[in-house]
Amino acid sequence: MHSIRAALVPVALLAVGALATGCGSSTPTDVGEPAKLASIAPATTPAAVSTPTPTPTPVATPSATSEPSATTAPVKQPTTTKRRVFEYKSIPFKKKTVTDDSIPKGEKSVRTKGANGMRKLTYEVTYVDGVQTTKRLLRQDVSKQPRTQVTVVGTKVEEETESSGCDPNYSGACVPIASDVDCSGGSGNGPEYVRGPVYIIGDDIYGLDGNDNDGIGCEKS
Repeated sequence: MHSIRAALVPVALLAVGALATGCGSSTPTDVGEPAKLASIAPATTPAAVSTPTPTPTPVATPSATSEPSATTAPVKQPTTTKRRVFEYKSIPFKKKTVTDDSIPKGEKSVRTKGANGMRKLTYEVTYVDGVQTTKRLLRQDVSKQPRTQVTVVGTKVEEETESSGCDPNYSGACVPIASDVDCSGGSGNGPEYVRGPVYIIGDDIYGLDGNDNDGIGCEKS
């Protein structure tokens, strides 16, 4: 029995060697069954699938200098305009008294009727936001000349009037010929007085016409 086992060992070894040589392996195999199992195992192991981690988007933090400043309302500039303005003013007419020796003494009439004139004034007016601030006179022109009123007083003296003792410089009432004559009811001290109205047809030697110089004296007496 022991001899049979001894004879089988060389045969087994030869069979293993032949098997190894028939596979074409140049490297002797000194590993058993586990090595064969390793040779038929998958060459590679699937790598673990890596899932990319999303990168967070950085959020910009506003700095102290980037903060919006307070909004300032724009300052409205005043609007200035200038205009030319015209004004008209009346020019009062003057009065003038003349004598006429062809008209009986004491008669009085208006020969030329007076009329007011007109003056044109040109101004430059400045407005700021629609409100007038200044007004400057640029020039003035007479657009219409006034017309002087002419009153005619008769100076024709009759003989009997001269002999009556009345001053020939006056008519309408008898003005005595004296050193001084005043209007009745006035503040004069005479010595002679006359009740008016009287018309000055010559020289007002007694000053009966007062201060208005309209050719009529003692109007209020």
